[in-house]
Amino acid sequence: MKGYGFVEWFRPGEHDRVEQALPALLASGAGHLRTHLSWAEYLSPGGEAWFDWLIPKLGKQIDLLPCVHYTPPSMSRNGRSTGAPVVLKDYADFIDHVLNRYGRHFSHIELWNEPNNLLDWDWREDHDYQLFSEMVGGAAYWVKQRGWKAVLGGPCPFDPLWLDLMGQRGVLAQCDAVGFHGFPGTWDSEEGAWQGWDMHLGEMRAVLARYGAPEIWITETGYSTWRGDQMEQARRFANAVEAPADRLYWYGWQDLARDVAVQEGLWFDPRHYHMGAVDADGQPKLLARLLKDGGVARLREVTHLAAPSISRAVRPVVITGGSGFIGSNLADSFLSDGHDVVVVDNLSRPGVDQNLRWLTDRHGDRVHPMPADLRDETAMRDAMRDAQAVIHLAAQTAVTTSLTAPMEDFEVNARGTINVLEAIRATGRPVPILFASTNKVYGALEDLRMLESDDRYVPADARIRENGIDETRPLDFCTPYGCSKGVADQYVLDYAKSYDIPSAVLRMSCIYGPRQFGTEDQGWVAHFLIRALMGEPISVYGNGKQVRDILHVSDAVAAYRMVLDRIGRLKGQAFNLGGGARNSVSLKLVLHEIERVVNHPVPLSFSDWRQGDQYYFVADTARLTAETGWQARTGWREGLADLAAWLRANRSFPEREALRVRA
Repeated sequence: MKGYGFVEWFRPGEHDRVEQALPALLASGAGHLRTHLSWAEYLSPGGEAWFDWLIPKLGKQIDLLPCVHYTPPSMSRNGRSTGAPVVLKDYADFIDHVLNRYGRHFSHIELWNEPNNLLDWDWREDHDYQLFSEMVGGAAYWVKQRGWKAVLGGPCPFDPLWLDLMGQRGVLAQCDAVGFHGFPGTWDSEEGAWQGWDMHLGEMRAVLARYGAPEIWITETGYSTWRGDQMEQARRFANAVEAPADRLYWYGWQDLARDVAVQEGLWFDPRHYHMGAVDADGQPKLLARLLKDGGVARLREVTHLAAPSISRAVRPVVITGGSGFIGSNLADSFLSDGHDVVVVDNLSRPGVDQNLRWLTDRHGDRVHPMPADLRDETAMRDAMRDAQAVIHLAAQTAVTTSLTAPMEDFEVNARGTINVLEAIRATGRPVPILFASTNKVYGALEDLRMLESDDRYVPADARIRENGIDETRPLDFCTPYGCSKGVADQYVLDYAKSYDIPSAVLRMSCIYGPRQFGTEDQGWVAHFLIRALMGEPISVYGNGKQVRDILHVSDAVAAYRMVLDRIGRLKGQAFNLGGGARNSVSLKLVLHEIERVVNHPVPLSFSDWRQGDQYYFVADTARLTAETGWQARTGWREGLADLAAWLRANRSFPEREALRVRA
């Protein structure tokens, strides 16, 4: 297998971004990095000092390919920048300077970038590429004479006639490798331009064979996740690794920030801003996570796993978010009863691919993985086409994330739910749908007067204190997350009224249990247990006296199944789903019990309250019980012990000596 690397353009002054990106990039298994060395930036104030820091920093840790391009503006022709210097030899002289100053940090150097891209080279002023051939050919000759290897920058889109012209002009004879740029699925799919790696690289190889056959390097290829389809990005990467080229550079490592201008100028193309293996904040997407977990072998395993196939004669249960915590438990329940299940999941959350593997290992080909994002309307129609029922669990689940990225939160939770509903409506059949809503639709409950005891808050209202919050509580959306889930909640209920779709909503409290990979932002019970089992400190927001009713996932699964069985009678209704008053606990009480379960003290730190956090929420589930007979059967202490046992069996934790439990 050829080596793979990434493309990342670092801009002057981005010292912190380099320091953050490089370790993560190396952890992904990348052996190569392609970055630019802008001639114009080098000659700008501070440019020399920047590259004096950047090139050695990168070259000491990874095989570096600097791409030298951009003529300084002071050397433009006829009052406009063509890309070509006034004196063409100046480019070779600058390359010579780069080799002298930085050459010990790399073996290859790339000469220019995308010569048919007006941003890099104004070919309207050099229509026969005579200036380009003379400039780059001379520089390549000098690179070879100095003992380094030249890489010819690739045009985008690929142009075999241009490449042959470079051979006729003698440029290829001086180069050890030639770059290829192609973006199947993002740009090259437009107007049928993309014909496959074998065809395009085969055409390229046929040209190169006439001029000394330099190596073919894919110096830029990538896939934009602007529609949220991270699985497709991972699959495209796996395909590119198999392409018949000598080296691969994936574009790029990190998403562009929204304030970074790109070549469109007056119009915005979101595809440019979502090309990375990690997002603009450095958080790994599925591609980066799989590469870090096991390299290309892990990537192939997961992308092969997610290859749906289903007979038209089968009426499956469709579960969006079916690889998630609740989804995988629900899927297992339906599969165990003999149903086929379509698991719709973009696999963007860490750990969920393990849940999907667990399902397929247990149930084989009755599990039909569909790696799709809620924002993909076409994929949702394909997923719902043959459904007998739909359980809609997929969502952006963190209040904190909604506050930093409200647009994405809306697109996933609100727009994504509309896509699911419309896909169901398009079937022309009354397909039942159950929607996983949240207690956050009731807001922060700031009007409830609270009484504070040593370890918890309780409502002053005795009725609420005894039973919890029921469904007559007015909706009061709070935080973008509460708004997006609340909007979805109301749309699902309205589709029962407007389109007679059998729908119901379950407004959930805190669900916990096996197959949960909790984080600080979501799944706090599992997160607390994981931290405690690893001997790591736990951060508590607020004073720890906030109260929740926690519900074991086995009871949540039972509730969904019971509502679905009665959907004809229950359509258009919303039900609270939680542990109820019997399973109401403060965070402090849970932490104390966790110390008992793990048998050692847990270090705690306390921070300010988070926006929208409720002092108290306990679900009154009387309506659900009255309509279905459902009751929570697992007590919270028993449930915690069950989750701890599963975590110990399914995660590796450091051995530690048993310690005295803090009283």
